[in-house]
Amino acid sequence: MLPLTANEALSGISGSISLAAWVFLLVPQLIENYRQGSASGVSILFLAVWMLGDITNLIGSIWADLVPTVIALAIYFCIADTVLILQCLYYNALNARAEKRRASSSTPAATEEATPTSPLLARTRSYSSGGVTADNLGLPGSRRRSSESRRSRGAASQRRDSLSRILEEDTPSHAVAKNVISVVLVILAGAAGWALAWRAGVWKPTPVAGPADPEEKTPVGAAVLGYASAVLYLGARIPQIMKNHRERSCEGLSILFFMLSVLGNLTYGAGILLHSLDRNYVIKNLPWLIGSLGTMAEDAIIFYQFHVYGEKSSAVL
Repeated sequence: MLPLTANEALSGISGSISLAAWVFLLVPQLIENYRQGSASGVSILFLAVWMLGDITNLIGSIWADLVPTVIALAIYFCIADTVLILQCLYYNALNARAEKRRASSSTPAATEEATPTSPLLARTRSYSSGGVTADNLGLPGSRRRSSESRRSRGAASQRRDSLSRILEEDTPSHAVAKNVISVVLVILAGAAGWALAWRAGVWKPTPVAGPADPEEKTPVGAAVLGYASAVLYLGARIPQIMKNHRERSCEGLSILFFMLSVLGNLTYGAGILLHSLDRNYVIKNLPWLIGSLGTMAEDAIIFYQFHVYGEKSSAVL
């Protein structure tokens, strides 16, 4: 068994943290969409291009015969992308139907207006799901009791709404603390996962190829797919950045989603570079380095957009 050097340990820990970040990456946005009951803040084009990047990454990983964990993660990402896209399409269709119903109900309709000569009973008649009530019949005292009942229900509803607002309200400092704690927990989970895998013998140091070792070449097709996935990853965030800029809002986006993305990309690149800086090794992994480290610059733009015109609710998990 190869000795565990500091660089190799740091490389393994970085890779494990990256894996944990990728596993939890899409969960914050799924929760945000569920809480909002809408996915209007997410660019479908962003998700579609990102999924194409994941598909090409999966095919390239299998073709290049990369380690099983990379292939398993690529499969997981394709599944998670599908779930998020389906959720967004569901909410978009649901809200579009609701908007259509509201638009149709707001059109002028023939309504019967009460006139001074209309019978008193007709003017007070209303229908409910339970049929004719005392209020409908205009019995003495019934309207007063019904009004009091409505006022009582309204006051109770207002108290419940006020309590809900208090319970759901998050101050900016509270939201930041929640997101930071979430990131720290992901880091700890990744580091603990690596420690357990190393102790159990599941994870072992990978030998670094020396100058005398035969050069292991990546198939041309796999390399092409690797670069294609890098280009797709870099281009995926552009529609989201443009959407945020056009609407001057980050409403509906989870900032924790992008925080975990930065964490995953940073630790993924660090795991590769800490393992070896050999030229051939770096060239072999260059497509994945470009795809991971390059998107961090675009994530920085999105963080700036959150700072400039992000909504408070968008900064919460």
